[in-house]
Amino acid sequence: MTEKKTSDYKQAIASSGKDIYANIEVGDPDYWIPMQHLETLLNEGLRGLSLSGLALRTRSKVVKTAVCEALGYPIPRSFKKTQPRFLGQQLDTYAQKSLNLQIWNEELSPTRRYAIIEVSEDDVIGRVKVVNGQQLALLDTTGTITTKYQARLETGTTTHELISPQDTDAMMPYVKANAIFNPQTSPIQEPESGTLLPIREIFERLSHLVGQTFADPGMDQERNRGASLHRLVCERLGYNRYEDKGQFPDVRHQLLEVKLQTSPTIDLGLVQPSSEEQLDIQQIGNIHPRHCDTRYAMFYAATDGVTVTLTHLFVTTGADFFSRFRRFEGKVINGKIQIPLPRDFFEL
Repeated sequence: MTEKKTSDYKQAIASSGKDIYANIEVGDPDYWIPMQHLETLLNEGLRGLSLSGLALRTRSKVVKTAVCEALGYPIPRSFKKTQPRFLGQQLDTYAQKSLNLQIWNEELSPTRRYAIIEVSEDDVIGRVKVVNGQQLALLDTTGTITTKYQARLETGTTTHELISPQDTDAMMPYVKANAIFNPQTSPIQEPESGTLLPIREIFERLSHLVGQTFADPGMDQERNRGASLHRLVCERLGYNRYEDKGQFPDVRHQLLEVKLQTSPTIDLGLVQPSSEEQLDIQQIGNIHPRHCDTRYAMFYAATDGVTVTLTHLFVTTGADFFSRFRRFEGKVINGKIQIPLPRDFFEL
């Protein structure tokens, strides 16, 4: 299957006659715009737009109008107060002069997309970054999202555990042993039938990483630690390059989430791995991937502050996740959520 171009999605929307409130199934191959293409269209359509001198309400309408034009939607006579504002694409927009993101009177939704729009001091739109609620929850360091889902990892006596001997029934028709990728294939591309390695093969390829080491960037550099591991994982899976946009799952092309644990507490964000909710991913064949279809590669590691050593590997489907790891229940609070965005947020 040839991967669609960004402009194809805008053209499809424009030709469909759909407005921003028309229901579109998550992952619809024609009308659901995947996150990376959504981000590209919004950057192309909004960057450089001046909001100078506009009242707050007018500014909001100008931004929403520009979003409609960027995505190929007709501009409504008035914008309804829906949650989210762009119902068809499950999209909300936040224009930000500061890196302090504030969300009022709503819980973060793991499937909702949030377009964070950079506004300069002279009121000109810069870059646009699109993330989902799950990604935003992982950025929260303030505790305003009080209790995200968590589980506990007990290592046991063996260093290599394949918890799920095979993929979920829904995914079985679309996995292929010894799948070979085009050298230009990116690990963050949409997954495709015939290029998904079986979970057992993922386990076998990644098992070689146990015992490997890499430099520890420090306790406050968890993202850089993760990046070091992700590079190794991409190499072992057969990719010629490493890419990471902070999306879930990390290795999107393999429907694989990679976790590095140096403590027993597993942070899961807003979604339980066993959830049967659909992922923000395009259809694979005739099915739409769910969270429970995701494959998880969990690495446990030891660090002396200088070197990280990978000591254990656990591989499971989301469906089987809690058969091995003990679940802690949690919920997300209402009210005002404040999330300080990283300084390099728009560069990731």
